Amino acid sequence: MELNDTTINILKNYATINPNIVINGGNQLKTISVARNVLSTSEVTVEFPQTFGIYDLNEFLSVLSLVDQPRLRFEKEYVVVGDATGRSSVKYFFSDPEMLTTPANSINMPEPEVKFTLDSDTLSKVKRAASALGHDEISITPITGAIRLSVIDSKDATSNNYSIDVEGSYPDNVNFQFILNVNNLKVVNEDFEVGISSKLISHFKSKQSPTEYFIALEKTSSYQEGA
Repeated sequence: MELNDTTINILKNYATINPNIVINGGNQLKTISVARNVLSTSEVTVEFPQTFGIYDLNEFLSVLSLVDQPRLRFEKEYVVVGDATGRSSVKYFFSDPEMLTTPANSINMPEPEVKFTLDSDTLSKVKRAASALGHDEISITPITGAIRLSVIDSKDATSNNYSIDVEGSYPDNVNFQFILNVNNLKVVNEDFEVGISSKLISHFKSKQSPTEYFIALEKTSSYQEGA
């Protein structure tokens, strides 16, 4: 089988969430962070013929980069990664899936009270602001007719902050401040429809690909009805 760029890019993204991965037979990829506060699934256009574990995903990706147009031939305990000419190859052994961190169950996302669109340009600005200011929190709050995303330090009320407004919706007569850790916002560079539940779970669904993320919010988040 031949791995395409789209599949490799998803694997690169997943390596930022968890250094290891279990790939099941079929075309669905899944990963979960070691802290189990970020889970992602994606459907790709290639079909993996069997279930196998990769202990060091970044190392495996480096192996793929050793050859042009990597072609994979699967054996029971290893995969042979070859190039288009068949002149060079790498024999790469699998890891026991039982020893790796894998998603146990799918997440049943509660009905989100807050919804908004987050395009890749806005996401990039928020991440750059967090890096420039040295903050690791994104505050999500309501403003008239929209949603405000602010990069803050909740422990310091006098700290500098950055804000940007996006289109969104939420119920009438509610007040909320959802806090999302920037370090958990490890998503591909695409546009997302975002839903946030008062149960402190968020859902990022890509508008360009069948990729989605479930990201836990910080416990300092708040949601009040009748505000």
